[in-house]
Amino acid sequence: MRRSTLKTCSTLPLAGLLLTSLAHAEEPRKVSEPSVLREPSEVVQVVDAFDDDDLFDLHLSLGYQSTWKSADILRESSLTDPGFNDGGYSRANLNVAHYSERVSRLNTRADIGLYKDLALVIRMPVVLSDDRELKGLAGSESNQAYALAGAPGEQLFSLPFKSPTRSGIEYLAMGIDAAPMNQARDSTKPTWMIGIEGRFSVSEPMHACNKNPSGLNPNSMLDPSASQQSCAHPSDVNRNGVGGEYPAPRVDGGSLEGSFSGGRKAGVSRGTTGLELHTMISRRVKYIEPYGGFRALFEFQNDSSDYGSTDLKGSLVNHPPLRGTMIFGLNVIPYEIREQFQRLAFDFRFTGTYVSEGRDYSELFDALGTSDAATLRYPNFAEYQASPNGSVVNPNSQRVYFTGLTDVQQHGVYTLSGSVNWQVGEFVKFNVGGGYTILQSHFLTFDQACNPDFASDLSKAGPCKAPKADGSGDGPSGIPNPNYRKSINDPGHRFKVSGASAFDAWINATVMF
Repeated sequence: MRRSTLKTCSTLPLAGLLLTSLAHAEEPRKVSEPSVLREPSEVVQVVDAFDDDDLFDLHLSLGYQSTWKSADILRESSLTDPGFNDGGYSRANLNVAHYSERVSRLNTRADIGLYKDLALVIRMPVVLSDDRELKGLAGSESNQAYALAGAPGEQLFSLPFKSPTRSGIEYLAMGIDAAPMNQARDSTKPTWMIGIEGRFSVSEPMHACNKNPSGLNPNSMLDPSASQQSCAHPSDVNRNGVGGEYPAPRVDGGSLEGSFSGGRKAGVSRGTTGLELHTMISRRVKYIEPYGGFRALFEFQNDSSDYGSTDLKGSLVNHPPLRGTMIFGLNVIPYEIREQFQRLAFDFRFTGTYVSEGRDYSELFDALGTSDAATLRYPNFAEYQASPNGSVVNPNSQRVYFTGLTDVQQHGVYTLSGSVNWQVGEFVKFNVGGGYTILQSHFLTFDQACNPDFASDLSKAGPCKAPKADGSGDGPSGIPNPNYRKSINDPGHRFKVSGASAFDAWINATVMF
């Protein structure tokens, strides 16, 4: 932390003390005088080293954060069901469930000064508890057979639905922050901070789980008395954890083989490697400091997570969403005693985030990923091949099991937040705040049946065909998407989230060396 002179006004209770403080601030600092506060606001502050007589800075932060999220899950009604469609169009307002989630998180952070306006930043959010639940919405629990219907005669999941409590290290982040311009060093320029951060999954990736599985599975071909697993492997089509090679019937009457061994853990990390770029610029004018900037987060799926089984040639979307965020805010500093290193600041902020289409852990991740419905638990095959009967499934190609990850539609996320920053002395400061977030309505099961990027081989097109322009028959319109599931992705069966909002509250404490 830099502790030298900054030519701005100090706020003191008495006019005499104010004049004394101003004199100290504007006159050259004597050797016997204490160093005074000159850092910019928290949002653009970069811990540094080798600055004047301060050769090293280290900030250690510990915080607690709670997030409460709620949303309504809706579904398009089927085109063929009377009373739920008009004029041949699907209705997207069929009530399915009310989603609620509460996350308690411990935020740890270390800022290590490397040189002037250059710092190494290490963060490690730890999820203490993550609880998710689906309940009935406006009486939907009494109409589950229709609202949650899959293929004829099957139900995708049951209400109420609870996920097991997740906990553990969310990710480990390491990055560099730098300030090419600093108003404290040159009053003619604003403060400009730039940074880059890598995020690494160091704990178990999330897996679809059901806190209260339905008990015994009489459809199991190996052991009908085996209890269903809370967190079964996707290839465990009987959901009972019985290991080894097994034969199991396919929906079309054929057979397949697969292997699995027992259950697995719910996990808490996203199973991705992230790269975040961020920049912020501010300018202090007396008691206010407006600022703005942006962040961009790119995530790359790890093969060890459930993303690995969806990274296939026919997939339209096989990567996590990209997130771009614009930030605008204002710091108001009504109270500052610089010789005592005390400052009170109020931070008011708006952030707007664009989330691209991507494969993600949605509000229905656990419920769909642990479904007993045959249309979801039996695999698709990755490729088609030529036969005398046309293009048919290649039984030797990769089996693609449904993991609960779905193609989520692009949407916006908007947050208003406020916080109070109180530096009580030279070595300690606190931050307390809260924020309210609104999420734009969007589809949670947005996959499409065919990938048109590969439309040159009729033998591998399967059902992806369309009449040729010259009327000479059908031609390929793509290749089948092995992640597509008709019971949840077909128009008239898609799920969406509406009225989603979240509230955050946090408190942080920082010690500065």
